[in-house]
Formats: sequence, C-alpha cells, structure tokens
Amino acid sequence: MTEGFGTTKILPLGSDNSTAAGILQHVYQALAQKGYDPVAQLVGYLMTGDPTYITSHGNARNLICRLERDEVLEELVRQYFSVPAPEAD
Repeated sequence: MTEGFGTTKILPLGSDNSTAAGILQHVYQALAQKGYDPVAQLVGYLMTGDPTYITSHGNARNLICRLERDEVLEELVRQYFSVPAPEAD
C-alpha cells in the first residue's frame, strides 16, 4: 500500500493568498488565464453571490469563498483610494 494513501494533506497558503488583496489578485489572474473578463466576472459574483461567476481554475473559487462579499468590497474600495489596511489585532 502506498504510504499516506487515504490521508488528507494540508498545504499552507502562501502569503499572497492569505489576505483579501492577495486572493483578489489570484482570482483576477485565474479568470484572465481562462479567457474571462475578470472585472465583469467579479462584478457578477459581487452582485449575486453566485460563486459560479468565478472559475475553479487555480483554486480561485475556493479562495474567493473564504471571504465575505463585504470584505471583497472593502478591499476594492481601499485599493481604489489607496488606503492601507488596518492592522490586525
């Protein structure tokens, strides 16, 4: 029998995918790689909450589902106005 068969491996997320900004960047790139319009797809997701607007390519759908939609909007507004994220407690 193969060693480790039937066990679950937990792979740590890189620092790029551990923040809202990193997740959004990853999702944007995954959508673009698959030939979608990332802005249109993200708007569709934010308006409806339907995760099928986000491709599963590169684990993008799972990553975006880790965030609440209001967190995504906060990050987008923060980036638009170049406001730094508050420090974690």
